[in-house]
Amino acid sequence: MTTPKIWLITGAARGFGRRWTIAALERGDKVVATARDTSALGDLVDRFGDAILPLRLNVTDRQGVFAAVEQGRQVFGRLDVVLSNAGYGHQGAVEEIGEAEAKAQMDTNFFGTMWLAQAALPIFRAQSSGHLLAVSSVLGVSTVPSFGIYSASKFAVEGLLDTLSQEVAAFGVKVTLIEPGGYATDFNNSSSAKQSSPNQAYDGIRTGLAAAFATYEFGDPSATAAAILAVVDAEMPPLRIALGAGTIDQIEGSYRERLATWDAWRSVSVAAQG
Repeated sequence: MTTPKIWLITGAARGFGRRWTIAALERGDKVVATARDTSALGDLVDRFGDAILPLRLNVTDRQGVFAAVEQGRQVFGRLDVVLSNAGYGHQGAVEEIGEAEAKAQMDTNFFGTMWLAQAALPIFRAQSSGHLLAVSSVLGVSTVPSFGIYSASKFAVEGLLDTLSQEVAAFGVKVTLIEPGGYATDFNNSSSAKQSSPNQAYDGIRTGLAAAFATYEFGDPSATAAAILAVVDAEMPPLRIALGAGTIDQIEGSYRERLATWDAWRSVSVAAQG
């Protein structure tokens, strides 16, 4: 029988975070569950008691992130899995995105993940163990119009954790990027999605995107819990795990296009060596 794991999950009150929190608790693990509004976790406290520690947290608050991680360690004695899940999607053509909107997207999706990693790593290194996971996206590997700043935030998360995985492997620390495709969560509600003021020049782009999503087959978010548990239980977990059949196809298509372009321009690239 495996030793129960101690998790810390940000954005645990809804969406993927809530489902993964429940999955961990149901199998006997313990969870430090952070959220901007912990009242949404009340039913889980009633159900699981001391196995869940709800903490109010906005991941853009670096000091708050460090305090929450340390409080979780003190209450449960260690941390085995730290999962950066809190985030939202900002929609808008690159030309439409305001300065405050761009900064807010990066502060939550990118810097929130960075602060969490920085807070968890001293604990992981002291333990000589630990698994840091972060929710990226298929749009952290591929792109579509109107999601430029969201993709930028997730591409940044990909670069950060890929680099981090190389820095911390010698300490026994594992790193995984979670790359979901489209799922039937609350991602499109007002707390998970924001939109810039539209510029009419891009109406055609928005119309085409809406038509594409009209036939999109969204995944069942409840099916993702088994995948996350399999990853955290793996002796050698992957650096990247895509969630959803269509996600794999989209990622492969993006890489095929890139490889074809690089190959087509190979002679120019080689000549640039000098």
